[in-house]
Amino acid sequence: MKVTQPIEWTDQGVVMVDQRRLPTEVIRHTYTDYRDVAAAIRDMVIRGAPAIGVAAAMGFALGVLRSKAKTVEELRAEVPQIADALAHTRPTAVDLFWAIKRMQGRFDALAAAGDLEALKREMVAEARHVHADRWSDDEAIGKFGAALLPAEGQIMTQCNAGALATAGIGTALGVIRVAAEQGRKMHVLVPETRPYLQGSRLTAWELHEDGIPLTLITDNMVGHFFKKGHVGAVVVGADRIAANGDTANKIGTYQIAVLAREHNVSFYVAAPISTLDLAIPSGEQIPIEERAAEEVTHIRGVRIAPEVAVANPAFDVTPARLIAAIITERGVARAPYTDSLRKLAAAR
Repeated sequence: MKVTQPIEWTDQGVVMVDQRRLPTEVIRHTYTDYRDVAAAIRDMVIRGAPAIGVAAAMGFALGVLRSKAKTVEELRAEVPQIADALAHTRPTAVDLFWAIKRMQGRFDALAAAGDLEALKREMVAEARHVHADRWSDDEAIGKFGAALLPAEGQIMTQCNAGALATAGIGTALGVIRVAAEQGRKMHVLVPETRPYLQGSRLTAWELHEDGIPLTLITDNMVGHFFKKGHVGAVVVGADRIAANGDTANKIGTYQIAVLAREHNVSFYVAAPISTLDLAIPSGEQIPIEERAAEEVTHIRGVRIAPEVAVANPAFDVTPARLIAAIITERGVARAPYTDSLRKLAAAR
């Protein structure tokens, strides 16, 4: 399975593919300071909820490793600053906060021993474990999800929930990749995903690299393809899933879910357990990131609109009633999600 990894831990630092430059250029940057990792998350060098979590874990480890603290106690005093810098990057993707909490918990457990050098080594190891877990989780999601897809036909996705977004094989694209490997005749409909064009720039590129047939469409063509009967199923990723199953994903996902319901097409969400936020009862409590107006008024630095008021919410929330199933690495959840998601979250 051919995938491009968006992030890697190396002896030189944290290496990331600059996703802003894809598909025309594959450029990698090396970060040696946790503050630069935080800036890379904020500036969309790396994006996608699970991949953001990996980046946060590596940024945390980098902050610990490169600290000039002479004792564990001095380092412990620096950790809140490291965590805070990473946490104040992007508000919607809960994997970011999950990863910081995991790294903080590991730090606290190790710090009790008082061995500074061992602590640094083990924090790097933990960040690498977070990365490795993404790969295995994606493979499991892919296997559970592939079983839900038709033997042949067109599958629609939204945004990019592939390897670039997860640091594994992808969630939604992982489902499609596994289905294709199993011999299912998949053809993927890829909306461009304005305004940041993750569909046309990233998903289309990943599928093309994999040799999986696809058709790129503009966002306002989605209804047409549903009406013509050209969509057999929809599978998307997620940035945060509330306790009741309401799901935040890239802007435009909600309208696809509404169209899927209108045309009796199954709409699936594929996401790891780390994307669940069982502390919030519904999607009403999910914070929606508002991004810069320039993403709407400009394309690659070229203005395409006059100087007018602009709204640019990066995500919308799909109500649980429109979701046929939520696919995780521990199994498939179905309504009522308040029960099924808690059972999967508690499973080991």
